[in-house]
Amino acid sequence: MGSASVVGKGARGEHVVAAHGLRGLASAMVVFAHIIGGPARHVYADNAAYVALTRAPWHLATFGVMLFFVISGFVILPSALRYAPGEFALRRGLRLYPLFAVLSVLFVALNAVTNAYPKINTPLAVVAGFTFTNLFTGTDQLTPNAWSLSYEVMFYALTCAVVTLAVKRRDRLTGALAVTAALAFVLAFPIALYFVAGVAIRLLRWRYPDGSRATRWVELLAFAGMTALASRAHYEYWWRDFRDPVVVPLILLTATYFYCAVAPGSWTERLLGNRVFGYLGTISYSLYLVHPYIYLALRKLFVRHGLFTDYLLHSMLPFALLVAGGSLVASHVVHLWLERWPYERFFRQRIYRADRIARGDPATDATMTAQRA
Repeated sequence: MGSASVVGKGARGEHVVAAHGLRGLASAMVVFAHIIGGPARHVYADNAAYVALTRAPWHLATFGVMLFFVISGFVILPSALRYAPGEFALRRGLRLYPLFAVLSVLFVALNAVTNAYPKINTPLAVVAGFTFTNLFTGTDQLTPNAWSLSYEVMFYALTCAVVTLAVKRRDRLTGALAVTAALAFVLAFPIALYFVAGVAIRLLRWRYPDGSRATRWVELLAFAGMTALASRAHYEYWWRDFRDPVVVPLILLTATYFYCAVAPGSWTERLLGNRVFGYLGTISYSLYLVHPYIYLALRKLFVRHGLFTDYLLHSMLPFALLVAGGSLVASHVVHLWLERWPYERFFRQRIYRADRIARGDPATDATMTAQRA
């Protein structure tokens, strides 16, 4: 596929129902990981049966972040092709930064008072967190779950650089430098392979847009394999983790599954192309960043009032329902005011048509542009 063809395809917006639904599923998985894994670590750590029971589901639930990375690679390429670098950065910034900044300020203020996380209660850690440069300073990100945003911002910047210099301008020197920087980032942080997989799948889907009955069978098999391997352990995806024979097959199965999932008529499209997962996909960014605060507040409340008892079902069921319900309500409000409002106020453009996404209707360019694009 030539560069002119790639740019042309990127200029046309498209809404992929399965990708949007998977974003909703991934956000729900991360919430579920906190609900079952947090108590296993902080409340029921001496309950060997509960810890063992939740280990595999927790491993699988945390894998939702890797799905986010694949989706980001798949979605961000058309946006990088469609916009000039300045507008690309502005749209990305207004899409992500207001919510991130508000929650980071909240975290810094709370941490300054409590010193609960002394390692990031320093000027260097705070500055690195707000600028997404903590990957290079060796400090942690600030607000909970935002560690993945540091990777995503680097993904976006490098994708924009490669697309602008190597594809649009076709400048050999600067294009080669951009590609080299991207490769260096992957070598330094191999977790970026999931993002690269998403970009590659987008290119393949442009070349081979149709699905088939065979594709749906491969989708089922790849999903089963991905689920089984992701349930085995939690990986940080440093190169040392690649000594485990599971890691490479897990990445390949994830890429294979996603490639099949975004094909027209896939099982994933059929199962997730509904209002529930459409809505979860719409608020996924807010849900991802907001729910840790709801979870932590409720966990502390349950501990203080002795609501975590040896009767696990009686304790965990109301806890799970309250965390899920509270997170959805808070995320909906935050989504409206800290995600949608700044972007739509500035660009005078709706981020997406939620009704179309929920129905799985064909969407306008603006639909997929704004949803993580």
